[in-house]
Amino acid sequence: MGTLGSLRRRAVATAAAVGALSLVVGCSGDSDSVTGGSKDGDKVTITMGLFGVMGIKETGLLEEYEKQNPGVTIKAEIAGDEQTYYTALQTKLAAGKGLKDIQGIEIGRAKEITETRADMFADFAGVAGTDHFLPWKQSQITTKDGKVLGLGTDIGPMAVCYRKDYFEKAGLPTDREEVGKLWEGDWKKYVEVGRTFKKDFKGGDVAYTDSASGLFNAMVYGYPEQYYNEQGELIYDKNPAVKEAWALASDAAEEDLTAKLRQFQPGWDPGLSNGTFATAVCPAWMLSHISEKAGPANKGKWDVARAPKGANWGGSFLGVIEESPVKEEAQKLVAWLTAPEQQARIFKDLGNIPSSQKALEDPSVKAVKNDYFSGAPLGEIFGAAAQDIPDKQVLGRKDGTIKDTFSQGLALVEQGTPRDEAWKTTSERIEKAVR
Repeated sequence: MGTLGSLRRRAVATAAAVGALSLVVGCSGDSDSVTGGSKDGDKVTITMGLFGVMGIKETGLLEEYEKQNPGVTIKAEIAGDEQTYYTALQTKLAAGKGLKDIQGIEIGRAKEITETRADMFADFAGVAGTDHFLPWKQSQITTKDGKVLGLGTDIGPMAVCYRKDYFEKAGLPTDREEVGKLWEGDWKKYVEVGRTFKKDFKGGDVAYTDSASGLFNAMVYGYPEQYYNEQGELIYDKNPAVKEAWALASDAAEEDLTAKLRQFQPGWDPGLSNGTFATAVCPAWMLSHISEKAGPANKGKWDVARAPKGANWGGSFLGVIEESPVKEEAQKLVAWLTAPEQQARIFKDLGNIPSSQKALEDPSVKAVKNDYFSGAPLGEIFGAAAQDIPDKQVLGRKDGTIKDTFSQGLALVEQGTPRDEAWKTTSERIEKAVR
């Protein structure tokens, strides 16, 4: 049975420490070469650029691979913030130097990479042992002419994390099955529960949910198309899914149902530790962060319920630089790291849901429960949620940038800006960013 516990605490601490060190390391060593890898006889050095808590380093997989492959040394640098990481990656790709042999790619950047930087990444098409992924996952990192620029790590099926103690103080059910039924099938029901919570909660100054942007993201990622259509045209301003999400998220903001704390931005972590809000829309990969920042004092107070509707928010890939001097060795490492067995291990240790269909069907994955979240059967909850994700996921070149811009726009609404004015500002920023 997988738990978060001390391993996750070490994982986040390690990521933060390495992320800080990478600023120093990145200024030297490999800055004048395409990548930092090298080969000297039987000795091979492979470098990796990662972000957040992808589970690859934190679970000890790299050390295990080194033991299984004498002569191989792996050097991984981890950036805590993906946005900062990707900005640096774009600069290095444009310069054609200073890259790592293996680079992490977040889903919101996948389309931009496939359309503008395909020549910089090695092709995984036909590489042995890479036929176990969810079909839609690998299609996101595949070019129009069939070049596969990376292999999938995790995916982001949706759930709702909630504080049982706060729900009890509001007279709401606390059992995860009953809670899920409160908003089953409709995000409007989720907001309606928030109105009840605000009216009936007895226990101090606690908001129903952390942010309007979290709700917005959960809604838009439940549709095959969000910001672009299949022809690559920008459609956010006329897509009913985006408009519906903006309207409902704005309702939550204007009715003071949110704590006005954007996820992963300053104030959100203290909000978790201080119990500032009762719910957070949480894709699977977010649970490790919540448990770490909410801390031991809140263990057993959190639980996980099914989301109103299926959606995929987040997930990543590992790509290999074409000009890497250790390209074949790096591809072999990526194939091993993303194999079903390793994906299952990362999920059991950290909670990152596999993008491998074979791993999702593993009985040991289905049986995973989480002590921090009141023994929630994460394997069952997120495994079922993964099956509800739309088969078609249309990505756009600037998806990540647009998502961030909408989050900023909804923060304006939370701060008192009229929603129409905030939409106008958001639209102007998007048009400028995608030029």
